[in-house]
Amino acid sequence: MAAVKSSTGVCLTRASQHNKQFANSRCQQGLAAAPTSAKVSWSSAVSQPLSIQQKIGTRQFEILKRPVTPRAISDSETFTDFCLDPEPNKSVLSVILGGGASARLYPLTKDRATPAVPLAANYRLIDIPVSNCLNSDIDRIYVLTQVNSASLNRHCFTAYAPCLNGYQSKGFVEVLAAQQSPDNPNWFQGTADAVRQYIWLLEDHNPQEYLILAGDQLYRFDYRRIIQCHRRAGADITVAAIPVDRERATSFGLMKVDDDGRVIEFAEKPQGAELDRMKVDTTSVGLDDREAAERPFIASMGIYVISRDALPRLLLEQFPDANDFGREVIPAACANGSKVQAYIYDGYWEDIGSIDAFYHANLRLTKPNPPFTFYDRSAPIFTQSRSLPPSKLNDVDIAGSVIGEGCILQECAIHDSVVGLRSIVGAGSSIHDSLLLGADYYENADELEKILASGRVPIGVGQNSVIKGAILDKNARIGDNVHIINKDGVQESAQEDAGFVINKGIVTVLRNATIPSGTII
Repeated sequence: MAAVKSSTGVCLTRASQHNKQFANSRCQQGLAAAPTSAKVSWSSAVSQPLSIQQKIGTRQFEILKRPVTPRAISDSETFTDFCLDPEPNKSVLSVILGGGASARLYPLTKDRATPAVPLAANYRLIDIPVSNCLNSDIDRIYVLTQVNSASLNRHCFTAYAPCLNGYQSKGFVEVLAAQQSPDNPNWFQGTADAVRQYIWLLEDHNPQEYLILAGDQLYRFDYRRIIQCHRRAGADITVAAIPVDRERATSFGLMKVDDDGRVIEFAEKPQGAELDRMKVDTTSVGLDDREAAERPFIASMGIYVISRDALPRLLLEQFPDANDFGREVIPAACANGSKVQAYIYDGYWEDIGSIDAFYHANLRLTKPNPPFTFYDRSAPIFTQSRSLPPSKLNDVDIAGSVIGEGCILQECAIHDSVVGLRSIVGAGSSIHDSLLLGADYYENADELEKILASGRVPIGVGQNSVIKGAILDKNARIGDNVHIINKDGVQESAQEDAGFVINKGIVTVLRNATIPSGTII
């Protein structure tokens, strides 16, 4: 088996005379020209970024010592020539699965759909897959969601409608909520069922491929690469996959592939002996011996390219009762002879659909050289334009933090934290290792006067409070002299009546909750 590697992924193919002819041409439907080899290095600019000293030389570094924006995966790409025929904007329809009432991200999903959860101070989770689509020349995008779709719908319309719904543009980003009909009185029963219920609408666009994505992941991916691999292989389904270690393996669907990169076995979240059985030699997909020993499993990323004819055949004819892609459709398709192909992705990718993963992924963004960056010139992450004023910092001690737009920080300390839109932090307060998701609005002077006169707490963090290792959801009202530090080290506690939930030791203050002055958590 030969591994054809670009800067962001490996397409597994059989080395043959056809490959040699293909590599010598400028491009061919299915995959642009790339070198082939029996084994490739797994190192990439993302996993092992060059230091500033290496890039400009030690002597110049000592002279300059100037800040630079973090490198991003597409800043270092050398292979960007695509010859997809037809082009993605004419042939690919993207479907982003927004999920149901997510227990893993609760309470952040108590009043909103999972893709509408705020991310990295200025963004929402949905901005990641939508931006990846737009940067991949895919501009027909549906977002399927089960519950609490109001804020998601509002965000998608405000953020993307102005640039996609022009006179000559046929692109769109539309939210499709679960609905009942005379033929089907049920809500979405799973990922596959959600697509099945709207397949009548999806087929109206007559795409060549459907791109199925998740709405709770953090990564940058040019989907044209996996589409090329899919077309070249003539696959029914192509599954994006990533090597993982044993600790993470139990959280994902795992697969085995043959020498042609075809998926021959798929197991959803295996445990025990079944997990051991899914272990493979990942040197075959480009890892060196050390990396292969650390990451001996190939995990599905929940990203699928499905051919036009294959989707209705799988969902309506062969498996009409299957509700989930990973648990039912993909394993059954492998077993019944459908051509299921693997595409190995080697950039940064994180499933942030749980409170602890979401918390740690956000905090990693505060590092000098984070694994994921929003500073990519050629593949930006788009979001809603809010026309907010710049943040105002008055005598503030800030270290290793990300500050969103429109914040007012007064004589406080912010360390290793993410501070979201319109956040307000009072004098004498300190924020450490925490996420402040911000606020939806400001309270004006008259409103503040009435709030304080009635003994209530304004939006934001009051004076002389300490927030450590916590998440404050939007519009949270934290009084003066409040300590949210999980002083007893509680791992799990649901105290919604008191305005907070503790999940894996992380205190999450609910949206619109009030924590009275003097409270210690």
